[in-house]
Amino acid sequence: MIGIAGGTGSGKTTVAERITGALDAASVALLQHDSYYLPRPDLSASERDELNFDHPEALDNALLIEHLDALRQGRPVDVPVYDFVTHLRRAEVRRVDPAPVIMLEGILAFVDPELRERLDVKLFVDTDADLRVLRRVRRDMEQRGRTFEQVREQYYATVRPMHLQFVEPSKRWADLIIPEGGNNDVAVDLVLHRLKAHLDSVPPSR
Repeated sequence: MIGIAGGTGSGKTTVAERITGALDAASVALLQHDSYYLPRPDLSASERDELNFDHPEALDNALLIEHLDALRQGRPVDVPVYDFVTHLRRAEVRRVDPAPVIMLEGILAFVDPELRERLDVKLFVDTDADLRVLRRVRRDMEQRGRTFEQVREQYYATVRPMHLQFVEPSKRWADLIIPEGGNNDVAVDLVLHRLKAHLDSVPPSR
């Protein structure tokens, strides 16, 4: 089980996609920590907009840990599909089958001790703040329907403070720090070499 952490916009997803793209599709499964945001149907839409989504308590780590344990035991799981516009879980789920390599990607992947202890390899993607914030602005405006004012307000209110309080300190748990994310060919190649050696040692399923 591999964890990929790092600040918002650091390039975690690019690293995960480069790794999964270089391996056989049946040999790797990818989970996003963002899928496990706690649903808050008890709140109004405006109240949900005000929640701090960059705090560890915003995530359903208990369900994620349950799913990781099930995958390690060879059982499939139904991962929630989170709607970032309404801040609710959708009715459908995403079936994830067990695989020799399970990858978890998320800014807070190393913060919860119970979650962290389930990760055999921990990668931290370390990218300069100016690049990260520009990527965050583009993603939130293009993919999540936010205005620039909304993105700016959220960045100063929660994203930056939570990065300094939780994300940046979690770097100390990393086995490997990858500067500049998916652009770091050397680091990605090192990880792939380790994974391919692991896959070669796994007996074929019957």
